[in-house]
Amino acid sequence: MDPTTKPTESSLAPQPGAALAAGLSIRPAGWADLATVAQLILDVCTADGDPTVAISPEDLKLEWQTPGFTLETDAWVVETAEGRLVGYQEFVDRHEHAALNGDGYVRPGFRGLGIGTAMLRALDARARLELALAAPDLRVFLRNGMISTDQAACRLHENEGYRPIRYSWRMEITLAEAPPAPVWPAEVQLRPFAPGEHDRLVWQAETEAFQDNWGSLPVDFEIWKFRKVAREDFDASLWHIAWAGDQIAGFSECRFRMGIGWVGTLGVRRPWRKQGLGLALLLHSFGEFYRREMATVGLGVDAENPTGATRLYKKAGMQVANEYVFYEKELRPGRELEAPE
Repeated sequence: MDPTTKPTESSLAPQPGAALAAGLSIRPAGWADLATVAQLILDVCTADGDPTVAISPEDLKLEWQTPGFTLETDAWVVETAEGRLVGYQEFVDRHEHAALNGDGYVRPGFRGLGIGTAMLRALDARARLELALAAPDLRVFLRNGMISTDQAACRLHENEGYRPIRYSWRMEITLAEAPPAPVWPAEVQLRPFAPGEHDRLVWQAETEAFQDNWGSLPVDFEIWKFRKVAREDFDASLWHIAWAGDQIAGFSECRFRMGIGWVGTLGVRRPWRKQGLGLALLLHSFGEFYRREMATVGLGVDAENPTGATRLYKKAGMQVANEYVFYEKELRPGRELEAPE
């Protein structure tokens, strides 16, 4: 394949490297599969004990429409002879064709039939085609995440050459009463988020605030806007932006997700850290959800977050609901990708 071009659907036909049980087949996903795939993901997450991390059909549609993602070459389904979907796997190039991610699901009751192995090997083949597009000196890796209690999935990844490298937590709080009123640092004010006016400023603040975090990589502004602000269910009143004069000091980007309130992204820029701003933003977010009669609020966080986020969330009364593990397979050694500056 010409290393300057993206792979085609024919070049990505799943290879017969893993034997599926009789009556099962793997094929590229299509738009007609959207609702069924979303239900499959929900079924798997529910069986794992955490349906809140599943994805709605609307969010899955948004993922499939994200610039750079090509459904015909970047997602597969496994189905029975009767046409029932029992497996789903997707591939994402996070950055520079070198930071590569997968995400796979096998329907409960259909494990042990070669589905997970077949999908992982299709993912590996897809990733190695993407590797050809990466700068020759870059380290190229493929990562997958899963709930840490799924020992079968962990063993499967280890058998395919992956190793565990990091853990994350989904934390949660159920509010029995209104949370304490936030105490804002001096000279910091909360102002409404204005779509079209504040988009780029928030994107820049978010990029800066998360540059210390594990796995942080640049996100193109247009893709960031497409995923967050341009979505049909975007509610600007759930984005809480703290300003210090004309500078954004911190932010809490919230929404409703899978039946609970969700603090999608909360961050404080370096000059305003250790002043209580993170806790104030979190308590304000809790209060807004409580006011809207949503008592359960969740978020995801790196279990080894270097900025003290896990301590902050515990201080606010949140508890670890579930733990997830990231597995990585190195496809080529080399120079590490640089975090945004």
